[in-house]
This record gives sequence, C-alpha cells and structure tokens, in this order.
Amino acid sequence: MPDDALATEARPDDGPGAVQAMMARACESQEHGSRFALLLEEALPAAARLDAAALRELAPMLKQVNGRFARADVPIGYRQRVDRRLRALLASVDEAYLPEGVLPVHGTWAAPLRERARTAPSAELTRFVRHLASLSAPRPTRTWHRACVTLADEAAAREDVAESLRALAEDEPHCTREDGPHTDAACGYHHLVLPHHGDVARGVVWAAALTGGPEAVPRLQSLALRMGTSGRELYEGPKLAGAAINALGAVDDPRALEALWRLRAPIKNRALRKQLDTALQAAAERQGITRAQLVERTVPAHGLGPDGSVERTLGVHTVRLAVEDAATVRITFTGADGRASRTAPAAVKDGFPAELGQLKALAREVRATLSSERARVEGLMSQDRAWPYAEWCEHYRDHPVTGALVRGLIWEFQGDDGLWRASLAAPGGDAAHVRLWHPIRAAADDVRAWRERVADARVRQPFKQAFREIYLLTPAEQDTAAYSNRYAAHIVHYRRLYALFKERGWQANFLGRHYGGHDGEARGEFGGGEWRACLYHEPVDEADGAYEYAATDQVRFERRHGRRWREAPLADVPPPVFSEAMRDVDLFVGVTSIAADPDWADRGEDRHAAYRREAGSGPLTASAEVRRAALERILPRTRIAGRCALDGRHLVVRGELRTYRIHLGSANVLMEPDGAYLCIVQGRRAPGTLYLPFEDERLSLILSKAFLLAADHKITDASIRRQIGG
Repeated sequence: MPDDALATEARPDDGPGAVQAMMARACESQEHGSRFALLLEEALPAAARLDAAALRELAPMLKQVNGRFARADVPIGYRQRVDRRLRALLASVDEAYLPEGVLPVHGTWAAPLRERARTAPSAELTRFVRHLASLSAPRPTRTWHRACVTLADEAAAREDVAESLRALAEDEPHCTREDGPHTDAACGYHHLVLPHHGDVARGVVWAAALTGGPEAVPRLQSLALRMGTSGRELYEGPKLAGAAINALGAVDDPRALEALWRLRAPIKNRALRKQLDTALQAAAERQGITRAQLVERTVPAHGLGPDGSVERTLGVHTVRLAVEDAATVRITFTGADGRASRTAPAAVKDGFPAELGQLKALAREVRATLSSERARVEGLMSQDRAWPYAEWCEHYRDHPVTGALVRGLIWEFQGDDGLWRASLAAPGGDAAHVRLWHPIRAAADDVRAWRERVADARVRQPFKQAFREIYLLTPAEQDTAAYSNRYAAHIVHYRRLYALFKERGWQANFLGRHYGGHDGEARGEFGGGEWRACLYHEPVDEADGAYEYAATDQVRFERRHGRRWREAPLADVPPPVFSEAMRDVDLFVGVTSIAADPDWADRGEDRHAAYRREAGSGPLTASAEVRRAALERILPRTRIAGRCALDGRHLVVRGELRTYRIHLGSANVLMEPDGAYLCIVQGRRAPGTLYLPFEDERLSLILSKAFLLAADHKITDASIRRQIGG
C-alpha cells in the first residue's frame, strides 16, 4: 500500500486490529530504517487515540515493535521522535516495563541499571530510568532535580548511578563497528555514549551528582576532561562534557569549584568554555562574589606549605617536593647522610613505589596549576583591576603556588596618600590597594629603570612584564577610527596561525572549502571579558582542497553589552586592552609569517618572495624593539660581546670568515658584503646557562645564531659552511 494511504487508514475510529495491522506492516520494513520510522510515525498516533482497554490489548504488539525498532539502523532524528512516542505508549500500558533501547545493550556505563532491570525489574526502577531519559535540556529544572532524588531513593539506585558515572569516566569506549554493518556516519568511531542514548547518559551524570554530592566530583571532572578534550580515537561528546560541567556547578562544595578551575585550561571548545563560565558565575553568585574572585580563591594549594613545599619520610630518606620558581617544580631526595639527589634512590624506588608514584603525580598536578596560573595572571595585564591589600596577600603573595609567580612580578601599591608606587616585593607596612604593574601606565624613564633593575638582579619573570611590548594608537589608526591595518597584508602559514589562535585562547572558524570557510575571523577576549578583538584573515591559495597560506586583514574591537557585542571605535578601547590585543596579533604574525620561515628559501617557491624579502628585513615591530632592549643588556655580559653590535634593525656579528646581520624581528641572517641570505635551521635555545629576563623563542634563536656565527670558523655543518663559502 502506498505510504500516503496510511493517513486515510489511520482514522479516529480505527480499532486495535487496524492499528496492529499498521504496525505489522511497518515491521516488514525493518531493514529499511528510514521507511520503518516513517511508517511508525503514522501508526503510533493512531494507537495513541485508542482508549485504555484497547491500548492494553495492543501491548504485546507495542513491545514487539519496540524490540525491533531498538535493533534497527535508524537515523538519529527519526529515532528520537519515534522513541518518544513509543515509550509514552508503553508507559501507559505497563508501568513496570522498561522499553528495550532506553539503556544501551553494549555500553558498560549502563550495565548496573541494565542488570537490575533484567534480574529484578520493578515499577520504581522503570520510573527512575524513564526520568533519566527525559532529560533533553543542557541543565535540568529544579523540579527535575527533586524528582530525580526521590525516584533514585524509591528505586534504591544511588549506588547504581555512582557506578555508571565511574564507568563513563574510566572505562574503555565502545566501537560501533563491533555491532555489525551500519549506515550511520558515526560507525567505526569509539563511543562512550551513542547519540541516541545521550539523554539517559546525561540523566545518569546529573543523578550521580545530585545523589552523590562531593563524592562524585573527581569522576565528574574526569568525564568532563575526557569528553571535552577527546581526540580522533574517541568520538567527542560535548553535550556529555557539558552535563558534567553543569553538574559540577550544581555541587555546592569547594572541591567542585576546584574541579571547575582545573578544567579551564585544558578545555578549548568554545561552547564548553561558555558553560564553564556559566557554572563559575552561578557558584560566585551563590557566594556573593565576582567570578574573578571565585577563580582566584579556588586555586588549589595541593597540600603545600606556605613556602610552596611538602615533605614525606620514606624509610631513611626525606623526600621534598617544592615549587622552586615560576617554572620549576622539583622533587629532591635527602638521605641519612644529608646528601641530596634529584634521582630517586633504589631504596625509595623498591621500597616505596606507591608513595613515589603519588609524589610524582602530585608534582604533575602542581606543574599544571603553575602553568594555568601563569596564563591567568598574565591575562590580568589587560585589566585595570585592584585588590584590597589583605585580599591580595591571601590569594596571591601567600599562596603556595601563585606566590611563586607573584614574587617575580612588579606590583603597584597604593599608600595612604593615594599615590601608586611600584615594587618587586610587597613594601613594609600595609597598603590600601594593590594592582599589577603595566608599562603602558608608566613613564618611559620608569620603564627603562625597571628593565635595568630586572636585568641587574637577574630576575627571570614568569612572563614579559618589564620588557613587555607597548602598543599605542597610531595616527593612521586615529584616521581609520573603526579598525587597524597595522598587521594587514601579511602572508602566514595558516595551520600554524590557527594552532596559535587556540594556544592563546582565541576562537576562530577554520578556513576551507565549506560554507563560511572563505572568510576568517578570530576573536580574543580582554579586559576581564568586557572587550573583544577581532582579527580578519582570508585564504591566499589552495593545495589539495586545504588552505596552506592566509593573508591577514583588519583588526577591530567590540565591547560587551549584556549578552551581545557592539563594535567600538579604537579611541574608546582602554589602552591596556588595546596594547594586549595588538600584542597577541603581533605574535600571530611574527611567529607564522613566511618571512620567519627558515626553510622557505629552499622550497623553490617564489609566489610570495617579494613579501618575504620586505617583511624579513623591514621595520621593527614592538616585539622586536623589546628584543633590542633586552640584547642591549644581555650582550655585554657574554663572551661574544666584542664581536657584536646593534645597528638599527640588526644585530651585527663579526665572525672569522664573514660579517653577518641578524634581523631582530625575523631572525633572518644576511651575509656581508653581498647581502646573501644564510639559511640556518637549529634548536631555538640560547646557549648554555645564559640569563634571559623572559621567555622568547625568537630572542633565543637570535642569540644562538650569534654565538654560532661569532665562531664561524668552527662550524662543522656542511650546508652552512657551503653557504658561507668557508
């Protein structure tokens, strides 16, 4: 019978016999998933119009249809609609019957509930599982919360959902290929949860959080991390990760807040980061503080003492884990004779393997926190934020992890007279307020003085501060008013650029041959999330369907207005926000430009040769000017000081064979007297234990090339010697 005849057949006066015939006809199409679903979408409304007695008569057929449909290969959209109607009908005829397919057959995470439903079915358990499967929204209502706890207790299912959460967080995923042939596009992926079981899985996550409370926190965190950062081997489930994040936000316990804090760094997915922010905001509002205050108050101390260390006695050895500086967490072993070693003695390895493993795991956690804190504190550079002195001392200076960063930074302290005074350490006595020093607020002489002081004291700052680049509005940008062309028309390696966007926390669409893939827009938030910078870019050419290069375009700024963003004139952007945003853009261009690619000259490609020549030897950017300032202080302390001189845009190095000019922006090397390009590919580290006031790969590269070329007569690399002509 044609499908369009079914609507006529399904009349309101149809009895159970006619409806049963419609369902039987639908089952004949079981091998054709979409048709099976379409026929059921006609039959099930007809069944719903039957009275209660007629529907009970139809119960065996409904259960048969349910079993066949659960095993059929049906597209997710059809499945969800049919499942919803079919399960509602089954619930009306048999309260204790748990429809097949509500719980997955293969997923280990559902095994506790699935086994109970098989061995000890009950109306209470069925009502509970149905309630879990009813969760289709990202966050359940308070009514759902209350019903969930009540139904879990009636079904005695608290331990079951706790075990299900453990399996979601820890067990091996399931590969759909093991289930036989599928037309589903997801076939062959490793899944924790298949899409059509997503609702019940999210219900399990919430049930475990609501009934387990703080005890569920570690597994909620593990699940969010697992599903929010999964790679190609595991089909990513952002909805399940979102459920874990939101459930953590609902647990009113310090451990849940700490877990949310730990998830901020590894999770890059834009939607999940928004949910993290929402969860933190809700928690902050419960405590009557701002989200920024909540974040800094939940930085884990990891059980370390005020000095950033912890000691354990393992046999005759004292093992000390300590945060030694802003970049180093070290474990040392001291024996009975007082001798210390960084290598675990055999007595500790063999006698205390579990304890040693715990200490190493703790060291990894502390390093991760230190790294996250470095990024967070650097983000404060774009904010004009001040702390009451006592609050700053508690959460910054005296914190066992954050304190290691604070001690290497310049802070401003407001005295009783209202004036701000900068200091590397907290001054004696109390101050009214404290803020992070930014060179854009300081006079040029003060900036130079701080650079001298940092270099003379050999302070290694956790990030560039004294030597930080400053970006001020230029006359050209004042003329354009709405946008900046300062970094427009640069040709960059696109995939490197995209990776750098992610690393710096910017959100960007991916260029490609898809809808919206021909116009790139990267967005980064500054000023505590109140401002947003937008870097526009576009593909330059194409190879095998993928864009290898991109061209940069305008930079524009937007200001947050409630939940929306509005474009703002450049003149309205606060100077720290403008400077920090343009610093990021300078980094993007400087690192990914083809002008900085040492291999470019060997490729035989000349499509962008003119750009590379101009950019590779052009005027210095702000970051290059900072490198020049650093080199002015570093070079006199080195053994090659007599062979080096700064000349405009270049570091000039006099070797035994030739004289070389290293560009301070690109690190490209030209040889005198003919200006020939010298290609050097090597590790990007400064030699030996040379002091650098900040981490900068390009500065390290320039110095490593300078040391190499100052002794060019000792170079053994045949490729370099051939180019030099020695």
